[in-house]
Amino acid sequence: MNLGHLATTVQRNCNISDARHAGDFTLCVFLLKMREYYRWENAIPFTGTLPKEDVGAWLEARERMWDGLESSPFEPLPLDTGAFDPFDADRVNRELLPRGYVYSGGYGRFSKPHFFLGDLARREDRDGFAVYVSSCEYARDLEAPPAMLQGRTIYVRQESVRRYLWEKIEESRWNRNNTAMAHALACYDFDRDTDAALDRMTDDQTEAMILHELGEGRVGDLLGPEWERMLAGFARSRSEIMARAVRDLAADCLSTLPRLLADGNDAALHFYFATFAGMRKHLYPDAVAAYRAWVNEGRLAPLREIATSGAERWLGVARAALHAHRADPAHASAAIEHVITQTTI
Repeated sequence: MNLGHLATTVQRNCNISDARHAGDFTLCVFLLKMREYYRWENAIPFTGTLPKEDVGAWLEARERMWDGLESSPFEPLPLDTGAFDPFDADRVNRELLPRGYVYSGGYGRFSKPHFFLGDLARREDRDGFAVYVSSCEYARDLEAPPAMLQGRTIYVRQESVRRYLWEKIEESRWNRNNTAMAHALACYDFDRDTDAALDRMTDDQTEAMILHELGEGRVGDLLGPEWERMLAGFARSRSEIMARAVRDLAADCLSTLPRLLADGNDAALHFYFATFAGMRKHLYPDAVAAYRAWVNEGRLAPLREIATSGAERWLGVARAALHAHRADPAHASAAIEHVITQTTI
């Protein structure tokens, strides 16, 4: 197998996906992601200063490249046993895993295709799901989600986890109001050894992300394939954002929070609430109140309660959304938004 040829092909598919979906981001988020993409592509350390003029020229060149790729089809992956569909990750991995590599090709938020190729760090079987943890990445797209569930397979990309964490750490330096992040960072010795602290934090969050994806898988089993078909019917809408938040909350109450609480993983709990934002926070203010009771009063009981009651609550909301979709598919988007709002606020 020619790893270089394969990596080049995967990267071209990443570039095609970015060409089609770069406009999905706000300008601020886009520029932040492009800065970190430049850092990855040029192997610049997190603490290294980015050359502004070079980044600007690179960005202009990248946008010109995207202009020529937007209408291009995704390319099949060249492997020893033939050319494979880039979305057929299971078949591709049957050839790559024995050689110490792992590949993923699937769809993420707003139906954006995501591809990556990296070194396989480890493989686990957990609760009926295969878990692949990767390290060094040879090809990736602009967004590079740290963890994804595809069918019965969970991919966690530790290089992307590490970059995601560094972005959050950098963000916390100018957003002093995020006290949960301050509590999370205080659990690690960043002042004495930044790299070692980041390694520890990456390990903690790798496990937290596996727990979340396992929760997603369990919720998917309980809701059935109708859930994904429903989401596809109103992609890029507020209803999709709300429905995905409901599923995230159900997954975390089924899997992530109970395990973090049982393990006494204070650092990961603080980080969970440091990133508990957007629609999840809007729909579940009780979770924020429970976290504050723990931080301010030392009471864990409210957190345990939201984890226990939240699983049933959010699965119920998800099922109500499915019922609204079945009742009136033509007007499902507005109906689902109404159902989620009425059953959560």
